[in-house]
Amino acid sequence: MFAAMRYENYCLHLIDQRRLPSEETWLDCADLESVALAIEDMVVRGAPAIGCAAAWGVAIDAHNHKKLGTWAGYKTTFLASLERMARTRPTAVNLFYALNAMKRETESFDGAMAMVAIAERLIEKARFLSDDDIRTCKAIGEHGASLFNKPLHILTHCNTGSLATAGYGTALGIIRTLHDKGLVKNVWVDETRPYLQGSRLTAFELGQDKIPYSLITDNMAAYLMQLGRVDLVVVGADRIATNGDTANKIGTYGLAVLCRHHNIPFVVAAPKATIDFGIESGARIPVEERPAGELREIQGIAIAPADARVWNPSFDITPAELIYAIVTEDGVFKGPSFKLRA
Repeated sequence: MFAAMRYENYCLHLIDQRRLPSEETWLDCADLESVALAIEDMVVRGAPAIGCAAAWGVAIDAHNHKKLGTWAGYKTTFLASLERMARTRPTAVNLFYALNAMKRETESFDGAMAMVAIAERLIEKARFLSDDDIRTCKAIGEHGASLFNKPLHILTHCNTGSLATAGYGTALGIIRTLHDKGLVKNVWVDETRPYLQGSRLTAFELGQDKIPYSLITDNMAAYLMQLGRVDLVVVGADRIATNGDTANKIGTYGLAVLCRHHNIPFVVAAPKATIDFGIESGARIPVEERPAGELREIQGIAIAPADARVWNPSFDITPAELIYAIVTEDGVFKGPSFKLRA
């Protein structure tokens, strides 16, 4: 299974997902700022992967500040580092979950605690968060697969596999588990404009795992459903409100509307950490807007006038009433009343 990141000797190695599938380039991030920029520039993307990368960045930062000697000398810098990392991507709540976990790890530190010990504690915490994400994804896969007992034609949007997590995947984790059980006839892969995470990344992962798939443009999904060639749509999430409203890659809401019209189960797969228990509905989820160039160009090739006005929200909000089930590591929650709890 292809991995998006690996940590070695105080350095986070990230595959540059902007260059896949044509080129496998790894970037070495040996300080907090390089990790933050990698998140902002979408070298690494996917809500769980962003959280894990951020945790590693914070841990590496502690190692790089060992000269400050003690926790008393480093605490102010540590809090500033958390704030810097929190500014990278506003929608994916997993980022803030990971940063809060790193901050909680420091609550037992006294002022005299040596920086060498602090760095090792934070590295172990980042390692735990990454390992736990893999365990979580495999549990999501099992729970999601338990909903179905016949071979399926599945449609998915964006990328939710090992490239978007610490490993295995959320929505793609369900697909992987179903495939292991012999229950995948074909996966329809939305190309996912404008960043093409489906055509570049999901198709790449499915091909690596020899899971049968077919690539489609985003605007073909409705016709596929009309022809009766989609049995299930499964997607990931970047933030889920307590009422079940879900933020995910732009285009997700449209798929949910189509599923309702064609009576197709629409399933959201995400770690429990993706649920924001501080907000009650999707109306309060901040939606990131990306640079205009992502719509005007594809990998440096102009596809629109250079001065074209652009609106480029990276996510949309799917109301809970359109969601058949939300799958986390804790199990399956079925709508319309999800009753999500901390």
